[in-house]
Amino acid sequence: MNLTDHLLIAMPGSPDPIFGGTVVYLCEHNEFGALGIVINRPMDVKLATLLEKQELTVVDEAKPKVEAPVMFGGPVQGDRGFILHTTDATYSATLKISDKIAFTSSRDVLEAIANNNGPRHSLVAIGYAGWDAGQLEKEISRNAWLTVKADTDMLFGLPFQERYDAAIHRLGFDPAVLVTSNDTPTLQ
Repeated sequence: MNLTDHLLIAMPGSPDPIFGGTVVYLCEHNEFGALGIVINRPMDVKLATLLEKQELTVVDEAKPKVEAPVMFGGPVQGDRGFILHTTDATYSATLKISDKIAFTSSRDVLEAIANNNGPRHSLVAIGYAGWDAGQLEKEISRNAWLTVKADTDMLFGLPFQERYDAAIHRLGFDPAVLVTSNDTPTLQ
């Protein structure tokens, strides 16, 4: 089962201090492991501040776009930026995930955003979530995650604070019907 271009939804009520209450977009999932970006946990940093730290000047037309918060992408490589974006542009380190979504880790995408020549939609994160081979599958089998196919509206159209509930509702049930029994959430 390949979950690339899917959302991982932390099981409601998860006490995990890093992933509890999160939605992770899976950029890559294969026999070697998985890599994803948390899409609903904003940091106390605006994209404009990150661009300034990179010594990038923001043109006036781009100023509204750079007021977006930077997301906590995950606990791995917390000193690096990663950008999910629409595929209307590619950069030197772009991984095309689907026909509509790409992942870039190079500075040139930030330069393009600052110059208002960037992708139509983007989400900037610091760090990423990573799993070794078989690790994510084990977590899913232990009911740590729910999964659902991703879409661009979920990634770029919804306010970050609505993404968790919206992702769960895409599964077709209300999270209130989940109960915990012996530390394993199940449907009521």
